[in-house]
Amino acid sequence: MKTSIILKDVHLYAYHGALPQERVVGSSYLLNLEVGVNFSAAMLTDRLAGTVNYALIYDVVKQTMQTPSQLVEHAAARICKTLFTHFPSIEYLHLQLLKENPPVVGCDCAGMGVSIYVTREEMQ
Repeated sequence: MKTSIILKDVHLYAYHGALPQERVVGSSYLLNLEVGVNFSAAMLTDRLAGTVNYALIYDVVKQTMQTPSQLVEHAAARICKTLFTHFPSIEYLHLQLLKENPPVVGCDCAGMGVSIYVTREEMQ
């Protein structure tokens, strides 16, 4: 059995960007995250101890996003590294981080960004 915890359409405000003004003014970001963790114990016991608390995952993501980066790629990788460090039971992560309203002339889109699928072993 393969189980995962999902954080869907998480809206965050942060200060990432290649342009200096982006790191001053900030931007809205949309994050989607799949956290591969075996929570079969929680399924059987109905106890939080058998899983990873998704509120704590959110807190780590939110805190990690507050450190400015020039590239969204760097911010996304930092989130993955931090989650693996804080939660030893995480087996893999699939993270999508999009900058809403990116500063691209003539672009009308919901967002642009990156997607990472990484296992614990690949991140080390």
